[in-house]
Amino acid sequence: MMKEIKNSVLVMLTVIMTFVSITGCGQAVKENDAVEEESDAIQIGFSMDSFLIERWQRDRDIFVSKAQELGAEVNVQNANGEVSRQISQIEYFIEKDMDVIVIVAIDGGALSEVVEKAKKAGIRVIAYDRLILDADVDLYISFDNEKVGTLMGECLREALGDEGEIICINGSPTDNNVTLVFGGFQKALQGSDIDIDRTGYADHWLAEIGFEFVSEYLAEGKVPDAIMCGNDDIASQVVKALSENRLAGQIYVTGQDADLAACQRIVEGTQYMTVYKPLELLAQRAAEMAVAMAKGEMPETESVLNDGTYDVPFEKLDPVAVTKENMDEVIIGKYHQKNEVYLNVQGQE
Repeated sequence: MMKEIKNSVLVMLTVIMTFVSITGCGQAVKENDAVEEESDAIQIGFSMDSFLIERWQRDRDIFVSKAQELGAEVNVQNANGEVSRQISQIEYFIEKDMDVIVIVAIDGGALSEVVEKAKKAGIRVIAYDRLILDADVDLYISFDNEKVGTLMGECLREALGDEGEIICINGSPTDNNVTLVFGGFQKALQGSDIDIDRTGYADHWLAEIGFEFVSEYLAEGKVPDAIMCGNDDIASQVVKALSENRLAGQIYVTGQDADLAACQRIVEGTQYMTVYKPLELLAQRAAEMAVAMAKGEMPETESVLNDGTYDVPFEKLDPVAVTKENMDEVIIGKYHQKNEVYLNVQGQE
C-alpha cells in the first residue's frame, strides 16, 4: 500500500515539474518575442518637465496615442521639475538607443551637453514646446509664443482703453518661452499709456508665487487695473488673492493654456481672458514628425528660430485669444464641454 502511494506521489511530482517547465519555457519565449517586437518598432523617448500643470498630461496622452497609431512605442519619463533628473533620463534614452528623443525642457539653458551626446549617438532630438538653447536640436515645435504675449497685451489694451497701471507675473525664468511671451506682451503695449508697475517670476512655474506676489502688492495699498499672468495656473492663485481682498471680477486678469478652471473663471467674470493653444494639433504633429525623423526623413518647416548659437527648424503653430465673447466658438465642443465650462454659472444650458 505504502509503495503504491509513493509511486502515485512520484507520478504527480513528475507531472507538476513537467508542467512548470513547459510553462516557464512558454513565458521565456513570450518575453523574448516581446523584446524582439520592441526592437523592431520605432522607439521614442519623451522626457517631460512635470505633470503639475494640467495641460502636460493632455500633451502626453495625445502624443503617445498618435505615435502608437503610427507604429511607434513611447517611453515617457517625468522629471518632476528636477533638471538633474531630466538629464539622467535623457542619458538613459541614449543608452537605450532610442530613435528619437522628445524633450519638454525644465531649463532651456542646461541641456546643451546632453543633447550633444544624443546627436553624437545618431539620435534625433526634438524640443517640444520649449526651446533648448545653444543645442542645435533637430526640430523645435511649439506655438508662436511671442504672439501669445501679443494677444494678452492687445486684449488688455482694448479692455483698459489704452491707459492704466498693471503688474505682471511671468512663468519660470529658465523657460525660454517666458522671455518670448513677455517680449510680445511689451511690444503690444507700445504706444499706449499702460504702465507696468511691477514684474515678477514664478520659479519652476509654482502658481503659489502668484498669490504671494499679488497679496504683497495689495498689502502696500496699491490696486492695479490689470494683472498679466504667465499661465492659467498662476492666474488661479492671483484670482484667489483678489477674492480674499474682495477684488475678484474688478481687475482684468490674463492667462494662457485655456485650462478648464480658467474657462470657468472667464464665464464667471473673475478672469478676463486666456490664450488657447490647440494642444491636440501640437502633440499630434510632434508625433508625426518624430516618426518621420526616425525613418530618416526630415519634415520641412516654414520657420527657423535661433537658439542663441544655431538656427533651428521651427514648426510654429498659431494661438487664439479667448474671452467670454468667443468662448463658445473657440472652446466649447473642441477643447472643453459646455456643461463643464458653465458649471458654476446659473441659467446656462
